[in-house]
Amino acid sequence: MNPSATDWIPKLLNGFRPEDLLGSNKNEVDFYSDLKSVGFIFGVSVSSLLGKNVSSLQLTKEEYTKVNLFHALLTTYCYFNNTNNFSEAVPKIIAFYKQLERGKTGFFKKLTLSQTPTQELEHILSARLQETNTSLKKNNTSILTYALLYADVLAFMRWLDTPRAIKNYAKLLETLVISCCFLALKAKRKQTKYDRLLIELFESSSEYLIETASGTQVITLQNLSRLKKLNLLEKKYLLDICTIAVWDDHQMDLAEFKFLQDLIAFMQLSEDELTKSLKELSLFSEAYGSKIKLFEYSNPVRLFYKQSAATVKLLILRNKKRLQQELEESGELLVLLSQSTVRDLSEEERHKVKEQLLDVCKTIPSLTIFLLPGGTVLLPLLVKFIPKLLPSSFNENRIDPKKK
Repeated sequence: MNPSATDWIPKLLNGFRPEDLLGSNKNEVDFYSDLKSVGFIFGVSVSSLLGKNVSSLQLTKEEYTKVNLFHALLTTYCYFNNTNNFSEAVPKIIAFYKQLERGKTGFFKKLTLSQTPTQELEHILSARLQETNTSLKKNNTSILTYALLYADVLAFMRWLDTPRAIKNYAKLLETLVISCCFLALKAKRKQTKYDRLLIELFESSSEYLIETASGTQVITLQNLSRLKKLNLLEKKYLLDICTIAVWDDHQMDLAEFKFLQDLIAFMQLSEDELTKSLKELSLFSEAYGSKIKLFEYSNPVRLFYKQSAATVKLLILRNKKRLQQELEESGELLVLLSQSTVRDLSEEERHKVKEQLLDVCKTIPSLTIFLLPGGTVLLPLLVKFIPKLLPSSFNENRIDPKKK
């Protein structure tokens, strides 16, 4: 199964028995713990709940996240309706996202007349990940990681029970989560420059501030009275998100711990819940060496380059053998690429490389992204990764790190 290709959902549903997909758990709290164990709650999915059997490919963090999001929504539907009829779940998930007005697909996707329900859902989930839960819209250089995607699952759970007020619920949940996260950031004694930037952005955004009787806008736990009305699962999730917010330095000072204690007391959770939350985050971080962050502050251009590089690298790895064959059959291109590693190519030579690379991309369907308008901007990234595919003789000056 390839989560970046069409029809991965039918492949997933047909490849596993219902009991394997639903697991042995029969309640949402146990399933939440399972999602945490694979990193979905932390925003860094390292695997799926189905283990290595989910795909023969080496999946990326984004692909694992997409699979886990679908798996969580599917399981939520089946738990709520006490059924294992997956065909009924897909239209319901689509209807939920449409009513929530999130994960909107692009214009050209809408023109695809032969789109099946599962294909439509695949596009919605991809778009949902692309949105990356952007917040504080006045400054889009600050983005939230995939850690907030579980809010979709909570909203879907509420929608199955009370569909009419789902947009209000989703907005309230987002406000509570973001507000508590920024209170956690403000509690940190040693704030990084990014912490201070995020706090400043938050304080300038009236969307998340509470207006008091005196007319001033402030944010405190006492003003977030709705926290007490959350159910157990919502409270556990909010506690985990706040724990992530203060965990980026892998240290817990007294002020941060005091805030988390105040939070669980205000939400009427036990000390055991806080101890468990901190322990699970610590163990996961140590086991996978993951840099768990709730916020990622990045320049839009740098973010575009980072995402583009990841996409190009994935395409190359997935088409490695075919690309190697095509490059080896293109003698002049191989010579020019080899020479480019030791000298600057002339304008004419660079033009030849560009044209011949595009010809190679035409023969591999997955690489047609480079033929689209503006796709040639990504060609330098393609050239950057190509040497890793070819024999060591391709670059005579390449230094083997192991021999340093």
